[in-house]
Amino acid sequence: MESKSSLSMPSRRTVLKGIGAGLAVSALAAPMIARAQSADTIKVGFITPATGPLALFGETDGWALEKIKEQLKGGLDTAAGHFNVEFLIRDSQSDPNKSAEVAGDLILNEGVHLLLPASTTDTVSPAADQAELNECPCISTGAPWQAIIFPRGGKDKPFKWTYHFFWGLDEALNTYVGLWNTLESNRKVGMLFPQNADGETWGNMDYGLPAPTKKAGFEIVVPGFFQPRTNDFSAQISAFKQANCDIIGGIAYPADLKTFVNQCAQQGYKPKAITVAAALLFASGVEAMGSLGEGMSSEVWWTPAFPFKSTLTGQVSRDLADQWEAEKKKQWTQPLGYSHAILEVAIDVLKRSKNPLDRAANLEAVVATNMQTLIGPVNFAKGPHQNVATSPIFGGQWVKGDKWPYDLKIVDNTVNKLFQPERKIVPLPWRTA
Repeated sequence: MESKSSLSMPSRRTVLKGIGAGLAVSALAAPMIARAQSADTIKVGFITPATGPLALFGETDGWALEKIKEQLKGGLDTAAGHFNVEFLIRDSQSDPNKSAEVAGDLILNEGVHLLLPASTTDTVSPAADQAELNECPCISTGAPWQAIIFPRGGKDKPFKWTYHFFWGLDEALNTYVGLWNTLESNRKVGMLFPQNADGETWGNMDYGLPAPTKKAGFEIVVPGFFQPRTNDFSAQISAFKQANCDIIGGIAYPADLKTFVNQCAQQGYKPKAITVAAALLFASGVEAMGSLGEGMSSEVWWTPAFPFKSTLTGQVSRDLADQWEAEKKKQWTQPLGYSHAILEVAIDVLKRSKNPLDRAANLEAVVATNMQTLIGPVNFAKGPHQNVATSPIFGGQWVKGDKWPYDLKIVDNTVNKLFQPERKIVPLPWRTA
């Protein structure tokens, strides 16, 4: 049943069109001046969740961008000649409305020639909507491709201006099943989903996690979706306990998963595996759970073990991870590889473009992208959707580390055979001391 507020609120797409229209009015006089002042400068808009609850996903974006800006300070040689490159970085503040606002401003007022929403569904989708509405080529990453394509209406009708590279929900599922198949269990899986765009995608009964999990032979339990940043998971835990679920799978952000896991321990519910997207990507998220973080499992986007070489710096993944750790005094984090790779793709597009100051020419170059990056191949001609290129994914488990409190070890290569697993998954120890 719809609430009164939902019935009276305009649709998300109507809001985005309104944002674009409002910005267009202020842009009428500005674009000619801005472009006249920078006729030989390619302008690239870069949007990241630098602050807010999704900031862990954008933590490496600014650092990676600064490294590439340093490389490009002398300009860029392209098929159309030599150009300066200016990156205009904006913070989405982990807010979809803010992402739409800054994307519209970059396109309509700043006159960017290419837009790069770098991380998370809440940053990418609103920015991509603005790019599609206002005809600006857009390359994005950092979210399962179905979460970017389907809710925006791209399932049956491809987009023209917006392209995305990342793994898919189907591949994440196969990774989850690969993890769970090697664990002795009763094959009962409780599903944990937030009430937001990611939860609606991951929890979708047609293309999300539940239906394929059932197809793989697991029994599923899907209680009500939880409100992000809730303080009470009693209803979900009660449902999982009653069904005797040995496994929990789904998606949550770090603070929510910490609350859930602590309440599981308090209420005597100790599943053999908790395999959750998003929250378990980061060492800091695992460390925040203290001893309860040991043994948590998740999909793996990227690790220092990836064998590919950067087209921009010549570094391999281990080199980039070591550089990050040396400079930031922090453990490497999975989005780092993609923070670098999106810039590889963008620069490759601009190099090949017949006129990098022309959006249509840049779009043509985006469509023709077929390259090897630090995270693997990016080829928009292969699909599985006209606007998508898929990238490698593995299954991992957090174990006690040497240099850092926890290390992420590859425990499943069901989806991609780049290398053998480092070890087998083991049940959660549920250490509370």
